[in-house]
Amino acid sequence: MLEKWFKLKENNTNVKTEAVAGVTTFMTMAYILAVNPSILSASGMDSNAVLMATALAAFIGTLAMALLANYPFALAPGLGLNAYFAYTVCGVMGYSWQIALLAVFVEGLIFIVLSVTNVREAIFNAIPMQLKRGVSVGIGLFIAFIGFQNAGVVVNSDSTLVTVIDFTADFHTAGISALLAVIGVFIIVILHVKKVKGSILIGIFATWILGVLCQLTGLYTVVPEAGYYSLIPSWSSFSISSIGLTFGQCFKADFGSIKAVDFIVIIFAFLFVDIFDTLGTLIGCANKADMLDKEGKLPRIKQALLADAIATSAGAVLGTSTTTTFVESSAGVAEGGRTGLSSVVTGFLFLLAIIFAPIFTTIPGFATAPALIFVGFLMITAVVQIDFEDLTEAIPAYLCLLAMPLMYSISEGIAVGVISYVIINLVCGKAKKITPLMYILAVLFICKYIFL
Repeated sequence: MLEKWFKLKENNTNVKTEAVAGVTTFMTMAYILAVNPSILSASGMDSNAVLMATALAAFIGTLAMALLANYPFALAPGLGLNAYFAYTVCGVMGYSWQIALLAVFVEGLIFIVLSVTNVREAIFNAIPMQLKRGVSVGIGLFIAFIGFQNAGVVVNSDSTLVTVIDFTADFHTAGISALLAVIGVFIIVILHVKKVKGSILIGIFATWILGVLCQLTGLYTVVPEAGYYSLIPSWSSFSISSIGLTFGQCFKADFGSIKAVDFIVIIFAFLFVDIFDTLGTLIGCANKADMLDKEGKLPRIKQALLADAIATSAGAVLGTSTTTTFVESSAGVAEGGRTGLSSVVTGFLFLLAIIFAPIFTTIPGFATAPALIFVGFLMITAVVQIDFEDLTEAIPAYLCLLAMPLMYSISEGIAVGVISYVIINLVCGKAKKITPLMYILAVLFICKYIFL
């Protein structure tokens, strides 16, 4: 049955490998169950309802990816887009969260149309292979940077923007958390070098257990107001019926308060970021898993994009911001995940998380951070595939991979890569290799910087 659905032998994998990959992906994504409610509650939404919506949207989207495209990619409400939802649309612009959900729902419908009509597939295929490799490397640097931030190893600095943490200051909170993350990286690396299956997942759990031991011995101090919570799971009050507070609310928005121009801008902002974040993630993860063909195309890309679009609209109905393909899927890919069976495991774990939410939300950021840091290493290995002899191909790829971590955005990295690719090749007399769609994308990206 599983072989028939997911073609395990054809993809050189097995049930055990896919299961471990699915659990690993979930573990690296579980933080969204705590972070998304925290962010969206700033818009006035009930945090318990948002947690429910987050888990259900992730389940629906990830299952759709598994059944429609048979890929090991997981979906959940995306970071950045949820902040735009809460702080810009509902905060600065002053719209209700119901209107913001309506904008997300409409965005999802537009995505479905773009996916069915091959527009998103055409954009994916139009990006040159060398630039795709640059995207993969850039995502590796980006998620490694996120890992160092989540670990607390890299912190803000007034003089240099970012710097390394002072491990001795606040040792029992920030210091010990960062130290445990560093230990977690070494655990994963050593296990991986020794070819231990499930090294990333083992590393996450080992780091978490070490944290619990530190809490029990007093090395780690619980200070909730500073963001250092108990590492020991505890059952807390949680109402499943709370989903009723957000379900279907996007259809109850006060249309009379919506300004047409503002609403179009909101939809376009959601649409623009989502489409290129998703494409970038698919490129990076697919390249790492050797799923791209010789022309840089991804088989069943239409189904993958359709799953992403369906998840966005479904998530809006449930009561959460844009649901998108998660870059953390690369952690599961690194563990050998190659089919939708991995996504099925991840999806059902999100469903299970509704019941055991207090346990899953206990997983600290410093325990999952080592996984992101190590997966970043695995993804930047694609840099050796970039043709550095052809500068018109290599420089745009370089600018793309550099922009992602520095601009803290996958879509911004793609924008820089596309614009630089078109300008450099056009001015250097190599316009013949620039496709018409690349010209269109470059113009759209430039317009985005001017008008948005």
